[in-house]
Amino acid sequence: MPTTPVTAANSSSNGAQEMIMLELVDENGNTIGTAEKLSAHQPPGRLHRAFSVFLFDEQGRLLIQRRALGKYHSPGVWSNTCCGHPYPGEAPFAAAARRTHEELGISPSLLAEAGTVRYNHPDPESGLVEQEYNHLFVGLAQSAPRPDPEEVGETAFVTPQELTERHRAAPFSAWFMTVLDAARPAVRELTGSAGGW
Repeated sequence: MPTTPVTAANSSSNGAQEMIMLELVDENGNTIGTAEKLSAHQPPGRLHRAFSVFLFDEQGRLLIQRRALGKYHSPGVWSNTCCGHPYPGEAPFAAAARRTHEELGISPSLLAEAGTVRYNHPDPESGLVEQEYNHLFVGLAQSAPRPDPEEVGETAFVTPQELTERHRAAPFSAWFMTVLDAARPAVRELTGSAGGW
């Protein structure tokens, strides 16, 4: 992925693990400061900017991922195509494209904004809290995923019916249904009414 001033300022040149900073926001999504990633997720949580991506194949199936077991937050659960946090000062659209490429090895096509949603979801397993002002994006996956195993344990393309069955049978992220429901109007616009979303 191309290096921008924002991504360069937030990456380490010697491979050392650096503190990841998030952008804190008010209830209207205005930036009010920054906080270290883990501290922002400690109870009761601090409202911060996030993004969620939903990519579909040409058959209208949604690409979902099972989060890698090594992730500190919600490991091993299924979730949407990609989600994460922009660096402070990074546009949510740019962050969504960047992380989708980093996690899944694909560059989304026709990536479009699909609104925002604000939520507060405690994760009973980890004790962490998702207090997020989330920017939603929908688009197409026109190449096969090449997941980074440190980020993604498994991927699958699913129809609405297959997603319903998986959701009953397997654990999903605490935020998954909230972000999917908020993105549905844009998803239907992308996939067409026959897609069933």
